[in-house]
Amino acid sequence: MTQKDKKLAYQIYLYLGALFITSLVVSNLIFQKFFYWNPFGDIKVFGAPLFEVSVGILPYPITFLITDLISEIFGKKKANQIVTAGIFASFFSMGIVLLANSAPAIPKSAIDDATFTKVFALSPIAVLASMIAYLFAQYVDIALYHFWKRLTNGRQLWLRNNFSTFLSQFVDTFTVVGLLCVFKVLPWDLFYGLLVSGFIFKVFIAFIDTPFLYFFVYLLRKRFGLDIGEEIKLEA
Repeated sequence: MTQKDKKLAYQIYLYLGALFITSLVVSNLIFQKFFYWNPFGDIKVFGAPLFEVSVGILPYPITFLITDLISEIFGKKKANQIVTAGIFASFFSMGIVLLANSAPAIPKSAIDDATFTKVFALSPIAVLASMIAYLFAQYVDIALYHFWKRLTNGRQLWLRNNFSTFLSQFVDTFTVVGLLCVFKVLPWDLFYGLLVSGFIFKVFIAFIDTPFLYFFVYLLRKRFGLDIGEEIKLEA
């Protein structure tokens, strides 16, 4: 690979990392709003409407698509580095939000203290639960992705994309909903409904993102002349 190609590959890795971190941070900022979406009719799970979920779930699956793409093209080490950077960025952004919330608004401020607090004052327990779930799920996703990649000798991209995401999304949903119930942020009677709804929604999104993963992997393999299963080795 030429020096020019290495520079381009590193730039692509940085942009993917930026998209990953942005999606993660945004999901933590907007998670307090819930919506209902169900293309399959009025189906209920444990008494709760299917796909009654937080808007924070919308950008979150993008993070799994990006880590799968980085895993495929740049390898396990680089995918794990992005996950670790995402943890740092999330806590840093939450710190800024809490600092901004503590600063008193002036009378002429377009947004007063009460409105800002209602929208942005995040529950520390909710943020902690989300971060723990994220950490478990992303590392599980990357580990399983490379397990299936080795097992299939770099072939059957759809299998490792979906099988790694399915289990990791269950880990994520189970962990965050369980912790929120344990710390009494949510009542236990919502546990099964939110678990099933959140997991099914994420699985549905995982099916949708598979063609996109194939498309981007194809473009990058063609651009850098990579064989099936071959990875670009970037400097640490």
